[in-house]
Amino acid sequence: MDRYPYAEPPRWWPPRPHPVWVRFWRPFRRFQQRHGHRIRHIDVDGLHHVDAAMKAGYGVLITPNHAGHGDCYLLLEALGRLPPPSYIMTAWQVFQLMPRWQQIAYCQHGCFSVNREGRDFRAFRTAVQTLAATSQPLVIFPEGEVYHLNDLVKPFRPGPLMIASAAVRQSGRPVACLPCALKYFYLNDPRPQLLAVVQQIERKLGIRAAEELSLDQRVERLQLEALAWREEQYLGQPVDGDPARRRDQLIEILLDQLEHRYEIDPRNLPVPERVKQLRQKLISAPADNAQQTSLDDVFAAVQLYSYEFGYVTRSPTVERIAETVDKLEEDILGLTTARIRGTRRGMIRFGEPLLLEEPADRQTGLAQTRHLQDRVQRLLDELQPHPPPASQASAQRLAESPAP
Repeated sequence: MDRYPYAEPPRWWPPRPHPVWVRFWRPFRRFQQRHGHRIRHIDVDGLHHVDAAMKAGYGVLITPNHAGHGDCYLLLEALGRLPPPSYIMTAWQVFQLMPRWQQIAYCQHGCFSVNREGRDFRAFRTAVQTLAATSQPLVIFPEGEVYHLNDLVKPFRPGPLMIASAAVRQSGRPVACLPCALKYFYLNDPRPQLLAVVQQIERKLGIRAAEELSLDQRVERLQLEALAWREEQYLGQPVDGDPARRRDQLIEILLDQLEHRYEIDPRNLPVPERVKQLRQKLISAPADNAQQTSLDDVFAAVQLYSYEFGYVTRSPTVERIAETVDKLEEDILGLTTARIRGTRRGMIRFGEPLLLEEPADRQTGLAQTRHLQDRVQRLLDELQPHPPPASQASAQRLAESPAP
C-alpha cells in the first residue's frame, strides 16, 4: 500500500479543464504513460455508453476500479476521444507529492483535489455541480485506495452515489452512473526481476528462500509470512488457523483498540469507513509520537485489508504475481511506490449505465453502490488480453524463430 501523508491539506487544487490545454499536454502525458508507468498500448471498449449518456443530457458519473497508479492515463486516453474535457476527483496527497508543473497539468486535465479523510465541501460542491449542470464526465474511484488487485474489486464506498443523488436533487435531471473496468496485462515477462524482489523480501522477513517452490507459491507464502510478521508485532506471536480469519481478527483488534482510545463508535461500518473515521480523529489530534504510532497502526490495518489469500495460487497469472510482489515491496521493504518491471497493455471498458432518476435514501444508495460494484467486477471478469499489435507480433515471431 502507498504510504501517503495524512494531515490537513495545505490547499485545494481546483479543476481548470480546457481542450486546448489537454491537447498541449498530450505529448508529455503520453511520455509519462510510456516511460513512467510503462503502458505501451491502451485498448478502449464501450465508450459509446459514455457518449450516449452525454448526448441524452444526463449528468455522467464514471465509477472505475482502482487497479494501479496508471489508471488516470487510461481514463484520459479514453475520455480524450470525446469532445468535452472530463473531471477527475483526486486525493490531495497525489497533488502534494507532484512537482509544480505536473500539478498545473493535472488541473488543466480536469483533476481536482479531495480530502478523503475529512469533510471536503469544496470537492463535494464541485462534483455535485459538475453532475447537476453539465454532461461532462466526472470520474470518482469508489474503492478509494490502490489495493494492487488487478482482478478483484474491493467494496465501494458510498460517497459517489451520495454525490450523484445530491446532483439529481439539485437539478431534477437524471445522472447516468457508468461502471468502468481498468486492467493491465504484461507485454513481456517480468518474472526474473520479480524473483529478485521476492528474495529481498524473504531476507527482510528472515525466512529461508524456498527455491523448490514455484514463483506463485513463494509469493503466496510471503503473504502468509507478512501476516505472521504483523501478528508477532501486535500480538506477540503468530496465530494458527485460516489466514483470512486471522487477517480479519487482527484488523478488528487494531481498529477496536484505536476506536476505544479515541472514543469513536464504529456503528457496524465496513473497514474503509472505520479507517476514515479514525484518520479524521487522528489528523485533528496533537502531532506527537502517540498520534504517529496510531496512524501507523491504522495503516497496518489497511495493508492487511488488501491481502487476499489464495488470490495468486488460484490463478497464477503473471499479473497477479507481479501486483502481489508490488504490494509486498511497499509493505515489507518500505517503498513509497513499487517499481514497475515490464511493459504493459492497459485495458478500459465502460458498461451500461445505472440511471439514477430520483434522489436515493441511504439504504437505496447502499444497494445501488453494491450494484455498481458488481457490474464493475463482471466487466473485469470479461476483460482478457487482446493479441499484440501486428508489428509487435511479427517482431516476437522473428525473435522466437531459430537462427539460420
